[in-house]
Amino acid sequence: MDREEIRQYQEQFQTELDRCIRFWLEHGMDAEHGGIYTCLDRVGRIYSTDKSVWMQGRCAWTFARLCNQYGSRPEWLNASRNCLDFIDRYCIDTDGRMFFTVTKDGRPLRKRRYFFSEVFSVMAHAEYAKATGDRNALETAKRQFAFVAEIYRDRSKDPYKIPPKTDPKTRSGRSLAEPMMLLNLTLVLRACDPENAAHYRSCSRDYISDILNYHWKPAQSMLLETVGTNGEYWNFCSAGRQINPGHDIEASWFLLSAATDENDPALADTAEAIFRSAVMRGRDERYGGLLYFVDAEHLPPEQYEHDMKLWWVHNEAIIASLMFYRHTRKEVYADLFREYTAYAFRVFSDPEVGEWYGYLRRDGAPTEPPCKGSTFKGPFHLPRMLMTVDAMLESEKQMPTDRLMK
Repeated sequence: MDREEIRQYQEQFQTELDRCIRFWLEHGMDAEHGGIYTCLDRVGRIYSTDKSVWMQGRCAWTFARLCNQYGSRPEWLNASRNCLDFIDRYCIDTDGRMFFTVTKDGRPLRKRRYFFSEVFSVMAHAEYAKATGDRNALETAKRQFAFVAEIYRDRSKDPYKIPPKTDPKTRSGRSLAEPMMLLNLTLVLRACDPENAAHYRSCSRDYISDILNYHWKPAQSMLLETVGTNGEYWNFCSAGRQINPGHDIEASWFLLSAATDENDPALADTAEAIFRSAVMRGRDERYGGLLYFVDAEHLPPEQYEHDMKLWWVHNEAIIASLMFYRHTRKEVYADLFREYTAYAFRVFSDPEVGEWYGYLRRDGAPTEPPCKGSTFKGPFHLPRMLMTVDAMLESEKQMPTDRLMK
């Protein structure tokens, strides 16, 4: 890849970012009640006015991150603040836990045992604090992070006493999503609250330890979504054999980011092994791209949607392939970056309207009627990918010629 090819990729990713952000600013923002609607069809029509709380945090983070990367713009800061105000005003219950969905005007609908809403509220408040210097936002992020971290370590401290999915007397386990999300959160907090970076690094090491000691099985080269309390491999049930290639790929670049920050070559090697495993297991040889779920023993996955193609999985693959190329200079990763970029822009991108389709059939055709957003899809994975890749390509341009991608 010479400088001209880098320039062309950068132009492609910047153009797509502009289309994505304009789509959400035009169609998603709620000027009446605050926050953002994320249930949007292909052209941006709202098909449900219920609001996803974790998407309020993700949106607030995205618009604050835009300011931190490209310079502050009033429409971006206003969008971020709009979502943060909605979270602070309506989305926190009396027990300190947050709702998962609320009505358009903020009345509670649903809570979950998971702390996804809380994690993205922390990210959003921290990123906004960095963009604005707002100390109150930073203090909110620090307070919420301490709350979530305590719940993760000791479920008895969770004031929301919802029973676990399975009877703990029969079967009790661990979910990869939790330490993975918390690892990413501490990476964001290090950058947004440098005064306390040492504390966040210490927390990162704990989450990395949980991922690698419980979920990563190096002998079988697999990172499992669900394991027993002590990391047991539940090969007797579908949940125990479940592999989510997108989660594994996302975790791999979080781990590589931490390894780079800590100058830890062994951790970087493990992150690379996880990435290679996920790519190998998730690869769809017939139609291209990556499958949503696979079974570790090549048995039928339990999820009906297991062979669908989802936008976020490919967003993470584009980030990780370029990141691992830049770390290792192995041409296989440059080739994967080209492959995933070509595939994803071909099947997910909608340049006529903006944003990406979220959910495709295995052959790459959008589900009908197609949508651009949902309770689980908003302006996060795609703009994060586009911003992250743009930054890496910008850095790549500064490399000596003999270090550029071949």
